[in-house]
Amino acid sequence: MILINGYFLCRKLTGIERVAYELTNRLDNLCFSNEISIIIPGNCNNIPNYKNINIIKYKKIMPHIIWQHIYLQIFLFFNSKYTMLDYGNTCLPLFPGIIFLHDIYCKLFPKDFITYRDKIVRLYNLWQYKLIAHKAKHIITVSNYIKNQITQYYKIKPDKISVIYGSYDHFITINPDYTIINSLSFLSKPFYFTLGSLSRRKNLKWILQYAHHNPNSLFAISGISITTASDSFDISVPENVKFLGYLDDSKVKALMQKCKAFIHPAYYEGFGLTPLEALSCGARIIVSNVSSLPEIYGKSAIYIDPNNYNIDLDNLIFQKTESAEKLLKKYSYNNSSKLLYDLIKRY
Repeated sequence: MILINGYFLCRKLTGIERVAYELTNRLDNLCFSNEISIIIPGNCNNIPNYKNINIIKYKKIMPHIIWQHIYLQIFLFFNSKYTMLDYGNTCLPLFPGIIFLHDIYCKLFPKDFITYRDKIVRLYNLWQYKLIAHKAKHIITVSNYIKNQITQYYKIKPDKISVIYGSYDHFITINPDYTIINSLSFLSKPFYFTLGSLSRRKNLKWILQYAHHNPNSLFAISGISITTASDSFDISVPENVKFLGYLDDSKVKALMQKCKAFIHPAYYEGFGLTPLEALSCGARIIVSNVSSLPEIYGKSAIYIDPNNYNIDLDNLIFQKTESAEKLLKKYSYNNSSKLLYDLIKRY
């Protein structure tokens, strides 16, 4: 039987958590009862109403590290019939299972980890990468680019790794909330939009540098506050960059629909979900020409060098691209969940 690590349900549904949530919902429609269970700690309050997936919920509230390396391993010691399915780059040393390894960022960019805490996080992730590479029953990743990196750096056979793409399906049913635009007067002007993160690989510094040299261009960034951004980057925040803080998906969708273009200047990505969400809203997307992004977005995106901000975005957005319709048909959680179900049935 398959046992899903349900800790992703304790977190905000962004990135990895979103993929885990959507794939699990669709596995519930594919599987028979008693094929798959999900185990969840007490700090999870919003549990989907699964039809076929059995829910094992514990009352105790536990931090991730305790849950991952103590509680789950004790549970599996007494319930050896299960094989673990983990979506989140983590492997149980004593009971390795089927594991998603979304990227190997910590191995490739050691200089991005500056503080003492960052360095501890990096060491932990390096340990997990190695465990996954050499102990997992099977590895799932989210692009051929990352698959090739894992095989290259960890010297494992390609047939141990399957590629299962993410998707944008969850965004289709969201109704845009345009009150965010009406409530902020500066958004009455044409603006570029991006979703922000303090992870250095997301490369928000590129936008700050570009904005400094192009004061007539307006940038709206959701996800982090201006206070957080000012403390995290070694560059000041110019007046033409507006940090909006965390916004729900309905407001994000409205901004994607109304922006001049959605910008994603990351210099390392396993998949890069947010530009796909933007494409599904009809937005033009500008993404980096490195990592997995050319594989994922093909000729439907406009590409930039993530190390060069000496360009003209206002001219670049008129560059001809292919229609997004064909690309959007390629990515589907229904298709991805079928691939995942066929894979886990082996176990």
